[in-house]
Amino acid sequence: MRLEDYWRVLRMQWPLLVITTIIGALLGLGISMLQPKAFTATAQNFVAISSTSSVNDNILGGAQFIQQRVNSYGQLVTSPQVLDPVIAELGLPLTAQQLGTKVSASSPPLTVLINVTATYGDAEMTARIANATAKQLGKTIESLETPAGASAAPVKVTLTDPAETPTSPSAPKTLLNTLLGLLLGLLAGLAYVLLREALDTTINHEEDVVGITGATPLAIMGNDASAKERPLVALDQKAVRSEAFRSLRTNLQFVDVDHPAKVIAVTSPLSKEGKTTTTCNLAITMAQAGLRVCLIETDLRRPRVATYLGIEGSVGLTNYLAGQVALDDVLLDWGRGMLTVLPSGPIPPNPSELLASKNFTALLAELRGRFDMVMVDTCPLLPVTDGAITSAAADGAVLIVRHGKTRKEQLRRALDSLSQVDARVLGTVVNFVPTKRRSYGYGYGYGYGYGYGYGYGYGYGETADTKSGRRHKSKNQSDTGDSQLLSSKDG
Repeated sequence: MRLEDYWRVLRMQWPLLVITTIIGALLGLGISMLQPKAFTATAQNFVAISSTSSVNDNILGGAQFIQQRVNSYGQLVTSPQVLDPVIAELGLPLTAQQLGTKVSASSPPLTVLINVTATYGDAEMTARIANATAKQLGKTIESLETPAGASAAPVKVTLTDPAETPTSPSAPKTLLNTLLGLLLGLLAGLAYVLLREALDTTINHEEDVVGITGATPLAIMGNDASAKERPLVALDQKAVRSEAFRSLRTNLQFVDVDHPAKVIAVTSPLSKEGKTTTTCNLAITMAQAGLRVCLIETDLRRPRVATYLGIEGSVGLTNYLAGQVALDDVLLDWGRGMLTVLPSGPIPPNPSELLASKNFTALLAELRGRFDMVMVDTCPLLPVTDGAITSAAADGAVLIVRHGKTRKEQLRRALDSLSQVDARVLGTVVNFVPTKRRSYGYGYGYGYGYGYGYGYGYGYGETADTKSGRRHKSKNQSDTGDSQLLSSKDG
């Protein structure tokens, strides 16, 4: 990752970093509040040569003698010989071993001073423990240094700086613990965000698409919670999300001005990536620009165009390719003449063979001559070959990928699938981008699962004459559905 990539990730994930930082600070504060208070006091002893000592005549020798011994004196502070008298004097409910964890001694370098430090939960008792321990340490040193048969020790230990009652606790260090928790929370959040980014193989940024395709996406479609109830957002030209489809329409017109694509297949690597709703909305957007548009449903396994448009789709493309009806009998007007729709018809047992037939190629040639633009909704590329076959027959293909779901490897495989059939890739569209990352757009899922089985739809295999009666019924249902949609739009 480059430096700007790290900055982009941190900029997008800053709420998570704030949360982890606050949690860390609260944990540090909570730990401090749960810890018992402790106070610290220090008393200071001065070690000197006794006036009766034989080394007293040699000042330099006496100083060296004390400095050599003073470090050893400090080690005695936790001995029972020192602490037992202290416990008895102060009436402490502790053993010598327990009190030994609460006292310590240190000697500054090149000095004859011994600092005795005590830590306890009561401020006044802390000072008394420090002073009592320092005094008893001096008595113990003098006792140990007194030679056998002698009446006085060669050294004298004097309490020169008694401990005072501390005014504030030395522990817990609330501010320090809170700041430390804050720092650890921030570091934990950074580690999580960067690790997740490094391990995430899905399409999450435009740069992911650019790195694989070598081109900027044609459009970024934002996610919207109401898309499931209102999939045809392009009908509301004032909606912010419909602007993304107008932008996509404009970009498609300028992909290759020397060789404009009139038949555009819209596909995706997998299902639930929003290709069908993108196809429907893009077709509506092109029709709103004054183009004569035909929308074809070539997803012969899980057709959804008829459902979204509110029309009857039991008679359509498969009937025409099977030679059962004339083309004009299955072309339906939608939206009071806004669009011409060719629904899928009944689900056939051989979708791939039908789409690879000469009849389908001839159909696209016929529609290319009748309309300014032909939009083709296809199957996903990776589960079946239908999408690649249809894309190869079209003038170009638009590849839909879903933010946070489509994996980079799946996008590469989808591009390879199109390349193997020499399909022309016009560009990509990133769908379902969270609105916090984009201010406009639209996306809608393909549906759960993807069927590989087949079955004969209603009326499949009937004659053209029997279809004719149902053709009029289909028109009536289409008009009803269109009226409802347009009424909703006008309202």
